[in-house]
Amino acid sequence: MNINSAIIHNYARLRKSLFFLPIILLVLLILFLYFNHALNVYGYTVIQKSSFFAINAYLGRYPNLESNFTQFGDCLISLSLLSVFLRYGPKLWEALISASLISAFFSILLKVLFAVPRPAAVFNHTSFLITGKMLLGNNSLPSGHSITIFTTLTVIMYAFMPQRLSYKIMWFLGLTFIGLMLALSRVALGAHYLLDVVCGCIIGYLSGLFGIFFSREFKTWNWVNNKRYYPIFILLFLVFSIVLINRIINDNLLIFYFTFICLISALYKIITVYAKK
Repeated sequence: MNINSAIIHNYARLRKSLFFLPIILLVLLILFLYFNHALNVYGYTVIQKSSFFAINAYLGRYPNLESNFTQFGDCLISLSLLSVFLRYGPKLWEALISASLISAFFSILLKVLFAVPRPAAVFNHTSFLITGKMLLGNNSLPSGHSITIFTTLTVIMYAFMPQRLSYKIMWFLGLTFIGLMLALSRVALGAHYLLDVVCGCIIGYLSGLFGIFFSREFKTWNWVNNKRYYPIFILLFLVFSIVLINRIINDNLLIFYFTFICLISALYKIITVYAKK
């Protein structure tokens, strides 16, 4: 069984009951805020002051590491890192496209709906660690980077889910832990509150599931596997490469070099395949 067939098989085995856990977590989060009188902007920010300062102070001591971690929440980085699967696992890309569009919709809608000010707009910005650009807008909830991280990890998680139960548990817990560590970089950099990240992770997980089920039920993105359309991705990956080169020049983060290598490798492969079609 090749990679794409394995992904199709794994996605086909998923049940809609998987939506229960994230929905229950969202309900519990709302109840927690309700009983703590935090279903308003003021209460929401005040209740998280101690957790924000504690996490920011601890993780903020590693600014370079956290700056690399947070890049996984950038669609440019996540799509580039998975570019190789366009050739070897196009079904993953079908789910990823759907999931990314759904997550972008949730992120934009909820940020506008809640309009929660960023930490730097609420607390004295000299009282905590800020790495990178200071963010002052009213778009803190939910964390868009956390949504992207968990959207991507969910699509990967179920694409390569092991068969044995013990391995499934370790795989699920391992990727969840990695996702949380990456997402908490948003608190470490002074950009988000803890619950922004938690909410973003849950929404990202839901977005990933929606993307998988949508791609399974509908054939909207089946053309991804058609070599005739490779020029679209060749152009897209070339644009990504130019942007990455610019980021390497300006920010010089290790993750950009690794991402660039992945992208160029995928670009070479699909150009070769297209040329031979």
